[in-house]
Amino acid sequence: MKKELLIASALVSTLGAASVANAVTATMSGGYHTGLVGKSVDDNTSDTTTRVSEGSFTVSLSETTDGGVGIASSFMLANEDVNTGLETAGLTLTFTDGSKLDVISAGNSAGGHDISVPGGAGEAGLTVTTANRAQDGLDFFNVATAVGVEWHSAADFMADGLKVSASFSTDTGAAPSASLVLESSWGLGATYVTSAGDTALTIGAGLADSDWKINTTAPSTGSNGFHVGFSAVTGDLTVAAGYANGDKVGGGTTEYEISDNTVTQVGAKYVAGDITLSIGYTAGEGKDSTTLGTAGTTEDAKDTLAAGISYAVASGVTANIGFKDIDSKNNGATDTKGGTSWYIGANMSF
Repeated sequence: MKKELLIASALVSTLGAASVANAVTATMSGGYHTGLVGKSVDDNTSDTTTRVSEGSFTVSLSETTDGGVGIASSFMLANEDVNTGLETAGLTLTFTDGSKLDVISAGNSAGGHDISVPGGAGEAGLTVTTANRAQDGLDFFNVATAVGVEWHSAADFMADGLKVSASFSTDTGAAPSASLVLESSWGLGATYVTSAGDTALTIGAGLADSDWKINTTAPSTGSNGFHVGFSAVTGDLTVAAGYANGDKVGGGTTEYEISDNTVTQVGAKYVAGDITLSIGYTAGEGKDSTTLGTAGTTEDAKDTLAAGISYAVASGVTANIGFKDIDSKNNGATDTKGGTSWYIGANMSF
């Protein structure tokens, strides 16, 4: 028994030394925010005030081979909110020319080049009726399976300030059933950065398409579309706008198909020392149908006005005050699920 313990101890010591000698570089990041949200809904239900909080802890891993190729991945150790599951990444290979290749859960390239348009601050928001499927993001058609790759060019690809990417994902082998199954997808994206006098200008665009099946039959459309936008920064002022157009299919308890989606976003942000003021407006419209293959005839719509004030209290600590107003229409009629909300709280990050 004593000999076995000695052997086990030596083995553990050897493995420990080996793991230290060959360990990849690990860095940690995360944050926590908490605050109060007040909501006033158009259907005249009682106004509510609730507490919201969320924490996250992420570990990033990276190492470089003798040939200069970087290998990186990450996983989320904790994500303490109402969402289930912990987010994990695939592998990212960085080559000596500055290009990158994401493998396993690589995503869709169209979503990586949408312009970030300023809006509110904090967690102000309302949940409109699920029957209103108007989209409010520029990358609503951004889908991919876990079996995929995405290539990112190096900076200044073919022109100063240009970066491009391309992605493809394929069938995971899941059998088509009464629920939609994503068969494949592809995406293209580009970002161009230049200057005009004292203004730094960024232009982003993306294009994507996908194939789906349900009960071995492909629906008449998949999630597809394009987006384009710009951001102009002059001193402490940022002005940005974006537009997206396309179709979307989805599932759950009720399968649906949304055609003729459009999303328009405009916003501005001004930084005055430790204080950031922001405001944004989003208009989304789309014709939805709960019967795949049958186009909808009346539009859902969701218009959102958001504003916020952020104050940098200390390094990594930000106080936020936010306001949001949502006008929601389902099948062309006001659905009384819009309203207003406010938020006040703080965010701590490391």
